[in-house]
Amino acid sequence: MSTLINLLRTLLITGILSFFVPFLLIGTILVGLMVVRHIPSVEMISTIGLDQILSFLIVFGTGSAIRGLFTISIVSSLVSVLFDTYTFYRYQILRDS
Repeated sequence: MSTLINLLRTLLITGILSFFVPFLLIGTILVGLMVVRHIPSVEMISTIGLDQILSFLIVFGTGSAIRGLFTISIVSSLVSVLFDTYTFYRYQILRDS
């Protein structure tokens, strides 16, 4: 029973952290480009970068950048949980042998 509780605890922590990392990373890049857009000498570069990132998010969000950001975060969380499950399984096998 203790093994199951340890597994669920690590899966929960892994899922939450791996959801927020891409969310915060892409959000920080977007906010940084929005701030840099107000500097006259690099306005063009930041506007192009902002458009490219929003276009990328719109592809994954079927027309909505926010939905794309959530889709990428959820997929990242799912993949991290699967990797954590695999490593927990391998640890149990190696510990028993």
